[in-house]
Amino acid sequence: MHWLLRLFRQFSTVGLLLGTLFFAFSLTPSLLPRTYLVQGVISGLSFSAGYALGFGGQWLWAYLELPALRQRLAWAVKGLAALACLVIAGLFLWEAAGWQNSVRSLMGMEPVGGVRIYSIALIAAGVFAVLLLLVRLFHRTFTFLAGRLRRYVPHRVSNVVGVSVAVVLFWAVIDGVIFTMALRAADNSYQQLDVLIQDDLEPPEDPMKAGSAESLISWEELGGRGRRFVTVAPSAADIEGLAGGPAREPIRVYAGLNAAETPEERARLALEELKRVGGFEREVLLIATPTGRGWVDPAAQDTVEYLLRGDVATVTAQYSYLPSPLSLLVEGDYGVETARALFEKVYGHWAEMPEADRPRLYLHGLSLGALNSDRSFDVYDIIEDPFDGALWSGPPFRSETWRTVTRGRDEGSPAWLPEFRSGSVVRFMNQYQGLDEQGEDDWGAFRIAFIQYASDPVTFFEPESLYREPEWMRAPRGPDVSPELRWYPIVTMLQLLADLGAGSAPPGYGHDIAAQHYIDAWLALLEPDDWSEEELERLRARFAE
Repeated sequence: MHWLLRLFRQFSTVGLLLGTLFFAFSLTPSLLPRTYLVQGVISGLSFSAGYALGFGGQWLWAYLELPALRQRLAWAVKGLAALACLVIAGLFLWEAAGWQNSVRSLMGMEPVGGVRIYSIALIAAGVFAVLLLLVRLFHRTFTFLAGRLRRYVPHRVSNVVGVSVAVVLFWAVIDGVIFTMALRAADNSYQQLDVLIQDDLEPPEDPMKAGSAESLISWEELGGRGRRFVTVAPSAADIEGLAGGPAREPIRVYAGLNAAETPEERARLALEELKRVGGFEREVLLIATPTGRGWVDPAAQDTVEYLLRGDVATVTAQYSYLPSPLSLLVEGDYGVETARALFEKVYGHWAEMPEADRPRLYLHGLSLGALNSDRSFDVYDIIEDPFDGALWSGPPFRSETWRTVTRGRDEGSPAWLPEFRSGSVVRFMNQYQGLDEQGEDDWGAFRIAFIQYASDPVTFFEPESLYREPEWMRAPRGPDVSPELRWYPIVTMLQLLADLGAGSAPPGYGHDIAAQHYIDAWLALLEPDDWSEEELERLRARFAE
């Protein structure tokens, strides 16, 4: 018992109390349902943040030599505070399952029966222990450096310099080695592995398909994602069987990371392959920017090919093998160079064509693909001869166009479904409201469309939620956001961060865009005029399955 008391005295009492409150707050709902493992990590990080604040406040109070409570009174106050914190934590644990079910019910998911309290507590304790070890390692580094410097400079100067050097050293190791170099190394490893991995797909026999024997991009150079993209696609027969009437074979061109050394060379290859297979002779030409792993969402791609009865060509180029959330958080500019190179090559050739003979040109991207698609062009470069439009789904919070439009939205429209300048150029839709339902003005010739769900953490994560309530949390809230969600400083940011990195939801919620919503978006954006309502219902039913 004495060893336990001695161990307890090593910790800050105020830090433990505030950490317990933050632990309780972390059990409240966020945008997506959570597993016990994710909850344990969030709770551990939240407890650690609360402990750090309490420890820092207690240290600052003592450093400023402010009056302290008498010992007996201090013990009484600490005891009452500890009791209050334990009661609050108990109440929050009691409500935790109900809070998670409030999110699950909005998304049509089965309710959970309870939370795994002991598992969550054990994981949280492990997270706190690891972070505590890192802090103590930092402290030892600082004291070592300050002690050496104290021989040559005054005491306080050595402390300031020691802290500064320790911060720079730790940040350089974490950012430059653990994150950046590790991500690059992982990306390169996956690139080499992708060459060796063979799947059950066969190269196309049609010489007019990418990856065929006559293709400028070989089957091996397509990579795993590319091979699946160019082969697993609706055929003309598939489209005719569902829609009726004549259809064409959709064109898909994909330049894998192993197709060439540089983004410019991959973009040039993609352009030449697109010209070879007749991509500029179709009604619509689509530049699709993939996600971090090189994936193009079939829900978006297949639906547009059906709606245009195959009279569409799509070109894309891979830039990474890393998951989009990871790239988005630590390597925000990853992939921009490839997206710009591909756009410049394709748009440059398209702009040189006679206006009457060229296809309509659109951009598309999901998640990190939407971000890089947005960054692939400069509006001043295309203003004299603009392409036709863009469909960006699940736009990440870093997207500058999305941020600008959301900040400048028309008065009265919510942050989770903004209306911008009466919908003349930019429009938003979600699972409850389509693009045609926005705006008092007609949609012009140049169109930008966003599909976003209010429950999508990739879109609505905000670093500023560390210290202020996000606008999308204010009334009226999105229909798919739990009314039980509350903002807590620091904790809410950690919850959203976990949603972004490890959250999942059924199609039509969170970051999983449903095919039927893509159908509605493409219909409004492209306006194909040869579909009856009966045919559209068959198409929606086909993808709803």
